[in-house]
Amino acid sequence: MASSPAAQHPKTADPDHDVLALLRERWSPRAFADRRVEPAKIRRMLEAARWTMSSYNEQPWRYVVASRHDDPEAHEQLLACLIDGNQAWAQEAPVLMMSFYKKTFSENDRPNRCAPHDVGAASAALTFQATAMDLYVHQMAGIRKDVARETYDVPDDFEPMAGLAVGELGDPEMLSDDKRTAEQAPRSRQSLDEFVFGDDWQAPSSLVVEESSS
Repeated sequence: MASSPAAQHPKTADPDHDVLALLRERWSPRAFADRRVEPAKIRRMLEAARWTMSSYNEQPWRYVVASRHDDPEAHEQLLACLIDGNQAWAQEAPVLMMSFYKKTFSENDRPNRCAPHDVGAASAALTFQATAMDLYVHQMAGIRKDVARETYDVPDDFEPMAGLAVGELGDPEMLSDDKRTAEQAPRSRQSLDEFVFGDDWQAPSSLVVEESSS
């Protein structure tokens, strides 16, 4: 049975509307504690990804996973697939992952334009499962695709998508000055009327514009 997210931390979101606690507590730290993530928890995260919806049930996602405590060499190998800026802090993450997606449908080899969306949805499910277990996930666009392809002998029909660092929350003091500042900065998001439109592009939907009281 999944546990509830940990007590509120300084980065807990303050949404305008009531949402699930998992959504409020989820955020992307760079400071991770030096504590092993049990393989059972890793399997539960990946099981959440497994049951994500996808176009025509193609399930185009693939993941490479490495634990620093269980297989340091595999962790170093995956770390090398990240850009230098991400390696600087992600090297301390107990678990690293990399997501990939299949660019075509298996049934007919036609392009699957939804594949990037679907692997993103799978990684979101993985992330919320992690949050429910008091773990944190930081997804990274900054990866070395060519290194990943060569390292893991990735087939031409698959595209490296993102890196993921996973672990328990660590102390921001372990980070460089610039990363520590970002770690401790308040969270912010666009308001609904900035990205939810109605009958015209950039015209906010009436469903998200609250009526003023008379």
